[in-house]
Amino acid sequence: METLRFVYYQEGDMWVGWLDEYPDYRSQGKTLDEQKENLRDIYEDLNSGKVPHVRRYGELIVG
Repeated sequence: METLRFVYYQEGDMWVGWLDEYPDYRSQGKTLDEQKENLRDIYEDLNSGKVPHVRRYGELIVG
């Protein structure tokens, strides 16, 4: 089982959020649980090859 970090906030009646690793792909849900499920779906789509040209973030050690 993998653990993913995500950012979220409530805007009116909706929850908005994105995965830390993929901030370009946002989602929303009527409840926080629905929002989490939507983020799981996004993660699966991004890692399945269904979405072309996925932008990722990484770390680089220099010096």
